[in-house]
Amino acid sequence: MSTVIPTSLDEEIRLHLAKFDFSACLACGACSSGCPSGDAPDNEGWNIRKVLRMLAYGMLDEVVASNFPWLCTGCGRCALACPMGLDIVPIMLHMKHLRSRDAVPGVLQKGIVNNLESGNNMNISRDDYLQGMAELGQQLSDEECPGFYVPVDRAAADILFFPNSKEVYGDFEDQFWWWKIFYAAGENWTVPSEGWEAVDWALFTGNYEGIRALAERKIEFIKRHGIRRMIMPDCGGGSYGCRTGMKHCIELNEENKVNFIYLYDYLKEIIEQGRIKLDKSVHAGKLFTWHDSCKHGRELLKHYGQAFFDEPRWILSQCVDDFVEMTPNREANYCCGAGGGNWPGPFEKQSAFHGRYKAEQIRRTGADVVVVGCSNCRDQIMKRLPKYYKDLKYEVKYLWQVVAEALVIEPWADDVVNRATLEAAAQWKAFGIEPEV
Repeated sequence: MSTVIPTSLDEEIRLHLAKFDFSACLACGACSSGCPSGDAPDNEGWNIRKVLRMLAYGMLDEVVASNFPWLCTGCGRCALACPMGLDIVPIMLHMKHLRSRDAVPGVLQKGIVNNLESGNNMNISRDDYLQGMAELGQQLSDEECPGFYVPVDRAAADILFFPNSKEVYGDFEDQFWWWKIFYAAGENWTVPSEGWEAVDWALFTGNYEGIRALAERKIEFIKRHGIRRMIMPDCGGGSYGCRTGMKHCIELNEENKVNFIYLYDYLKEIIEQGRIKLDKSVHAGKLFTWHDSCKHGRELLKHYGQAFFDEPRWILSQCVDDFVEMTPNREANYCCGAGGGNWPGPFEKQSAFHGRYKAEQIRRTGADVVVVGCSNCRDQIMKRLPKYYKDLKYEVKYLWQVVAEALVIEPWADDVVNRATLEAAAQWKAFGIEPEV
């Protein structure tokens, strides 16, 4: 084994790491004991303790060139375990930031470039997006919710909602869950015609300017259209990235502050206010469990002083009778393995390896349905974990899907339906869209 001679880090890097009190590291290894990514396939011998020691010895280039920062899901269990309170997740994010953009693994860099240029990760054109919104809205109106349509760029809306490009592109009817809730609640809501992407791949790639740019886009839309509140995107990375970007925007100009609400608070609010009615019987005979998303829980608590642990459980209690907890849960919960861009990223088997603890958690509950509050968690638990852990048998549902399935939907009055039908026709005509009925 060759001797490692410590070298000095570049002054800018040294000062950046000093923000996290990097010198407090005791090299105790508690971080590695909390991190499921250590010794991942094809990355044997790599763990977070080793990486921190490498940085302490000035081996920055070796860390940046490695896959390890990209296998980090940003779940924060390392920081939770650290006896010195070292905030390790932003250090790994900075390692991603230092990677040349043309060397970012997989499709993540292409996705963020698409988002910054076209308004969404998949480069879906404005006309295709609006055409889909018009036709899916008409479908929901015909099938269950007379008078429903998707309001676009509505001025003075009470709620601004951001779609997820994978749903706009392929999982079309997953959008119906929120739409039914808005319909039943009689919500005054809207979506943007442009810049509507909910997911923040800038956060996944350490693109600080991109994180801020995506937040600026949302702030500008809210101010221009006089929106009362926006629902933070359901994607854990999307909401966390948006919150982080907004924080930087407010630091630059206090007037950038806008009102927002997290999906958990919104659902809890409309249930408590009696704006929607729920029927638990539709979920009878099935055992439900809840997966605590890292970015909606542990990491949000650490960096913004709040976490959504009790709210989703309360919402579920209004929809189902049979519930079982995973162990551990809440702040100590295990990541599913999808975070940090690992769901769309190229490291599938490493992501599945990370998720082995989540698979075991679910297995022990015996639950029929795993409920999630993040689109990446949903895809990982629904598609990737059963592929690698073939004994797993369960359904996966969004929290808002469970709510929507339990809704007692009361059709709007005829005059409201007629008015909405005229509004929809005028809106799509103004956009040059002709829905195919």
